[in-house]
Amino acid sequence: MAVSVGLHLLILVIAISGWSLSNSNYEPPPRSISARLISPEPRPAPAVTEVDQPDEAEQRLVEDRKLLEQQREAEQQRKAEEQKKKQEADARSQQQAEQKREEQAQDKARVQAEKQKQAQATEAAKLKADAEAKERARQKAEQQAERQRQEAERKAEEQKQLEEQRKKAEAERQKREKQAEQERVEAERKRQEAERRLREQNLKALAQQATDAEADQARKSQQAAAARAQEAQMLTDAEKYQALIRESLSRAWYPPSSATEEMTARLQISLLPTGELVNVTLVRGSGNTAFDNSALSAVRSLNRYPVPKDRDTFDSYFRQFTIEFNPSRLR
Repeated sequence: MAVSVGLHLLILVIAISGWSLSNSNYEPPPRSISARLISPEPRPAPAVTEVDQPDEAEQRLVEDRKLLEQQREAEQQRKAEEQKKKQEADARSQQQAEQKREEQAQDKARVQAEKQKQAQATEAAKLKADAEAKERARQKAEQQAERQRQEAERKAEEQKQLEEQRKKAEAERQKREKQAEQERVEAERKRQEAERRLREQNLKALAQQATDAEADQARKSQQAAAARAQEAQMLTDAEKYQALIRESLSRAWYPPSSATEEMTARLQISLLPTGELVNVTLVRGSGNTAFDNSALSAVRSLNRYPVPKDRDTFDSYFRQFTIEFNPSRLR
């Protein structure tokens, strides 16, 4: 704006200087003045004595010249004033035009500035909206990442708990198996010890029989009778408790609807002298997984099996035995 005003003022000064130079060389053309000498009507001259007086015609001519000079000067002054007024009017017009152009330039600059301001405001609003959108997107991404992190932590915690539970259950299972194995080994040791003692007794009996045939024969007969009686008693007790076990398993067994008469599952059962279950193993499957699982579930469902109190009978028949599951019978 300041540059524009300076250029306009420079143009105005140059224009005024050029007009002044051209006006100083201007000479107005001489004016032609038409004049007519009017002579007064002749009057009779008084009779006077002739004396030397100036010529009236010359005097009037001088006066006319003075009048013409005054008129010429007045005309020149009038033209000079008119020229000056014209110059002043032209200067005012030029100044007004320049002022108008400046006002128009200022208006244009204001409009341009307003447009630029509006454009800047629009751009600023757009940038603000973009920034707000980016901020919302960032916050949304952070919230989603936080939710994913929390979900991952929750899953990891659940996995950790499941793993701990699995390890605990595995440890418990191994502990039970180890205890059952120890009990089985101990029971096997006792059984072997009983068999060893029995063999030793038999050997001693045979040696005693060799030294004293008759006494040995009698004692042998007595021992055989006692053994047969004991075995018969053991067999009777075993059959009784086997029947009780079959009855208990029959009540606890729920074969699947797909079971047929041809299906048979053989299981091996290991018990403690207290009647508690140590282990059950599927020796031979029926070919039907549901059928086999129902038999295993029935065996595991009994908290305590009916077993004889006699240790020899238990060791001989119930410490470890097999049983067959069939829809029509348990054997």
